[in-house]
This record gives sequence, C-alpha cells and structure tokens, in this order.
Amino acid sequence: MNKILISSCFLGNKVRYDGQTKSIVDPQIATWQQQGCLTVICPEVSGGLSVPRARAEQIGKQVFDEFGVDVTAQFQLGAIHALELCQQQQIKFALLKEFSPSCGSKQIYNGDFNGTKIKGQGVTAKLLTEHGIAVYSELTLAQLIIDYNRA
Repeated sequence: MNKILISSCFLGNKVRYDGQTKSIVDPQIATWQQQGCLTVICPEVSGGLSVPRARAEQIGKQVFDEFGVDVTAQFQLGAIHALELCQQQQIKFALLKEFSPSCGSKQIYNGDFNGTKIKGQGVTAKLLTEHGIAVYSELTLAQLIIDYNRA
C-alpha cells in the first residue's frame, strides 16, 4: 500500500500560522485516512515554529516572518523532517498546501506580505521534489488520485 504525506491543516488540525485549519472534505482523502495511507505533517511546526505564529513568506532562498525575523532554519528543519518521513516510509506522493512558504508546489507568496502570488515552490515542496517525491496541492488533488491509483 502506497502512503501519502499530507499537510496537517488539510485534516482539520489547527497548525497554520493563524491557528486555523484548511480542511479538505473529499471522499478519497477520507478513504485514504481510514486505510491508514496518510502520514500527517506540518513542516513549520516540525521545524519548531509555534501556533499561532507570525506570517512568513519566501524571499529568494530565505524565509522571513512579517516582522523581518529570518525563520529559514526552522523551515529547512521542517523540510528535512518531511523528507526523512518520506524516506523511512517509502512515500512517493505528497499532498501539501498551495501558496505556503513550506508547502506551495507551484506558487508561493512573493515576500511582500501583500497577497501577491508568484511561481515557485515552498521549502518543503522543493526538497521533496528534488528527491523524487511527487508533490500535489489541493488544486491538483484530482491528478494525485489518478497518479496514486496508477502506482
């Protein structure tokens, strides 16, 4: 049985910077959860950041919070933890929160804290992709379902 690394906020866990969740209600996710296929992570919390916490955005290869504090090390640590989980459990798929400075698979915020999105990957999504793990988001869930069922 293949496993999927999934963003904790998708399952209703209040781990986002604002202490909220971004739950996804989808029958396939519920099925995967019942089958024990999901490995849950919030890379930012795994990296040592608190809930709630200041918003953070990437600027180049670094991540800063909205007060200018460099939180790159925490984001990198969370990404490494996510990769280690994938390697230990032979996970080939990840379903992560789009636009997040950790988890964005195709787009992230531009670093100006004004809501502008740019092409790019979050720290965790980038590290997982570099190691051959296919990263999807809530926007590409349908493709994940197809690819997972083919694997």
